[in-house]
Amino acid sequence: MKRILKIASAFIGIIVGAGFASGQEILQYFTSYGYLGTIGAVVATSLFAYMGMMLTTLGTRMQAKSHKEAIYRISGRYLGKVIDAVIILTLFGVGVVMIAGAGSIPHQQFGLSQASGIVFMTIIVTLAVMMNVNRVIQVIGSITPFLIITVLIIAAYSLFTMEGTFSELQPFALEQPSALSHWFMAAINYVSFNIAVGASMALLMGGNEENEKISAAGGLVGGLGLGLMIILSHLAIFSKVDAVAGYDMPLLALVDQLSPVLGLFYSIVLFGMVFNTAVSMFFSLAARFTKVGTKKHKQFVLIIGAAAFGLSFVGFTELVAFFYPVIGYLGVFLIFALIRAPFRLKAERKKQSSQAA
Repeated sequence: MKRILKIASAFIGIIVGAGFASGQEILQYFTSYGYLGTIGAVVATSLFAYMGMMLTTLGTRMQAKSHKEAIYRISGRYLGKVIDAVIILTLFGVGVVMIAGAGSIPHQQFGLSQASGIVFMTIIVTLAVMMNVNRVIQVIGSITPFLIITVLIIAAYSLFTMEGTFSELQPFALEQPSALSHWFMAAINYVSFNIAVGASMALLMGGNEENEKISAAGGLVGGLGLGLMIILSHLAIFSKVDAVAGYDMPLLALVDQLSPVLGLFYSIVLFGMVFNTAVSMFFSLAARFTKVGTKKHKQFVLIIGAAAFGLSFVGFTELVAFFYPVIGYLGVFLIFALIRAPFRLKAERKKQSSQAA
């Protein structure tokens, strides 16, 4: 059970970065559709559970050391090239968004310059990425429980202190900018984007586990846990949408309303989740092109860290609004490959058995 929860916690930690933990993603992809956004969150939960289970299972089955070998095996030569390119773009792009998000947290919470958060995050992420995969998984998983507890507290507070009804808040929700024009497409796009975000590290986690049943259960529990957090976060923001919609970090604004002390605690947790996702993105990207622990690996990490630092000054909200939907559309190729993967691998084993006979 401990190994299952370790994988589940790390899977959630990979995906829950600045956009999710701040509430900005939830606002754009779910709350802006009002009631229909709630249905969308349920749809997303079921998809995350299946995709999480598939990724970690495939990682174990193939003992993956980078996403490249696994992706090409389940996708084939040509589709594999497309998905590999999508994942590479996602890893770097989301890493940049996380660095940018690190600037928004101290700016909103403490009035500090955005540059201070960006510089600090760039340094600690670059240093962390130079560690081995076991250490990275431990770091990522250790922060996740604090976020889960905080989200539960925020949701309970928001729902119990609602001054109106969801019917009254529906018009306010529908006024918010949406990631896409239709709630169902937004839910699919959100899962697609986040699976592209988490695929590489999830495959590596699976490859680090020898027992396929444990890795599958870890991915499943992680997906369900992630979905539950989406639903709770959506309901929390929906219940206070008239008061927090204008913030870069709507969930952080909610916590500040509850308690300034808890707001300080959540800003630290939020900063930790940003760190989690940034580390997993750049670690997976470096593992794709270099052997972890080598001099070339460290040099590569320094180069992508410097590039991410420069691009992060575009702005957090702007990057989320532009980059996430684009990757969501491209990530559909990966979802298609994962749905097809069990059948492809079964056919592959059958062919190998007939050749051996």
